[in-house]
Amino acid sequence: MNLFEQYPVSITNSLSGRKELFTPINPPFVGLYSCGPTVYNEVHLGNLRTFTAFDVVFRYLTHIGYKVRYVRNITDAGHLTNDAGEGVDRIEERAKLERLEPMEVVQKYTYGFHEVCRIFNILPPSVEPTATGHIVEQIEMVKRILNNGFAYEKNGSVYFDVRKFMEKHKYGELSGRNIDDLLEGTRELDAQEEKKNSVDFAIWKAVTPSHIQRWPSPWGDGIPGWHLECSAMGTKYLGKEFDIHGGGMDLKFPHHECEIAQSVGAYGHAPVRYWMHSNMLTVNGEKMSKSKGNSFLPRELFAGEHPLLDKAYSPMSVRFFMLQSHYSSTLDFSNEALGAAEKGYRKLNAALVAIKAMDYSTVTTPNNELVGEITQLTGECYRTMSDDFNTAKTLAVLFEMASRINDFKSGNTPTGSVDALTFEKLKATFISMMEEVLGLVEDKTANNDLLEGTINVLIELRKKVRADRNYALSDKIRDDLQAIGVQLKDGKGGEISYTIE
Repeated sequence: MNLFEQYPVSITNSLSGRKELFTPINPPFVGLYSCGPTVYNEVHLGNLRTFTAFDVVFRYLTHIGYKVRYVRNITDAGHLTNDAGEGVDRIEERAKLERLEPMEVVQKYTYGFHEVCRIFNILPPSVEPTATGHIVEQIEMVKRILNNGFAYEKNGSVYFDVRKFMEKHKYGELSGRNIDDLLEGTRELDAQEEKKNSVDFAIWKAVTPSHIQRWPSPWGDGIPGWHLECSAMGTKYLGKEFDIHGGGMDLKFPHHECEIAQSVGAYGHAPVRYWMHSNMLTVNGEKMSKSKGNSFLPRELFAGEHPLLDKAYSPMSVRFFMLQSHYSSTLDFSNEALGAAEKGYRKLNAALVAIKAMDYSTVTTPNNELVGEITQLTGECYRTMSDDFNTAKTLAVLFEMASRINDFKSGNTPTGSVDALTFEKLKATFISMMEEVLGLVEDKTANNDLLEGTINVLIELRKKVRADRNYALSDKIRDDLQAIGVQLKDGKGGEISYTIE
């Protein structure tokens, strides 16, 4: 029996608003699509939460026996600053700012995104298609929508006709928006305006001669609409109907709503069975925003280089922090929360290191109560993960398992107190849940109390010699620590923090 048969997965479907039993279209094969980055800038921490959430979905479904094709796109064309399909091209805007070709911008930030994923232990998807690599597919989809009567062309641009679509189909079901009210409150636009209604959106956008990124089409040179690329690439790699589509809550409307309309307009039926949305990341109770100065880049977090940070945090501590909350819940970022996550990760990491080194000792008299407890805990890991990928509850179970592992490590409870099968099940489940499912890899330095204590002693010594104005010795302590991979950072108030490279 496969694990997915033993522990059936349920998913909170954003389309229905209910938790539903996951029934793939063609088991054991699963088609999973999530929206990737628009590569005109560095990914921020909010993006990272979404990519982590669907990394875990990919990991867990694979772990329990499904054959998952995971598609995560790269948007390298067509994403305008206005989600309705108007405004400035984000990539061209960045190219002009940095005096680069658009594809140089794309390459630079795609590489940066991949590097952050590597550091954060986010697995590469099965397929990572780009918008520019699928212009032909997007043009063909526009043709189908036009032929089916759900779009119109104006001055070289093609717009999806929402009012026409709603004569036969629903629009707004995913987001819960009342589109009828929007349409009723919208006057017919003046003749000089291209769109018939303000809610219509571009599926192909004509560009001016000065626009660098452009492709020929039956309607003239232009760029594909941002919403269109996901519909076209999802269809190409996962079929006209596939299992799961994910993304951040902010994409529910208009992006995902438009995706549904485009696919229905082209093929006559809904493209996805289960829609999943990760919630936002807030900072000290406020929404992340560059204008508020509370938006974090991963490199700032890992280096501790941000005014709101007390210290640097390791990638695994940050990943643990994000997994402490269910993907659909708002997650509030603070130094206190990250500090608690760091301690939590260290505790689980210590248990991970310990169980890997532990061997089973011959059983004498099994402790049936302990055997039952461990059996319950190992099964609970799968039950909580299968319950809508509840990483928060799974971590709570892993802490219970870590306590049993610590009892074995201390010798208070010999490993032989349970039978070999139970011990090996504990070991295999804990390691696989930590590393394969949650992606929390072993850090052999995270729990080295002697190393940490020694560094802190040297930091205190350095503070003293600086107070005594013995700057030569202060610099020597700093330089010697740097030579062995310990980077000191002097704060404005005299405090000293460190990171281990």
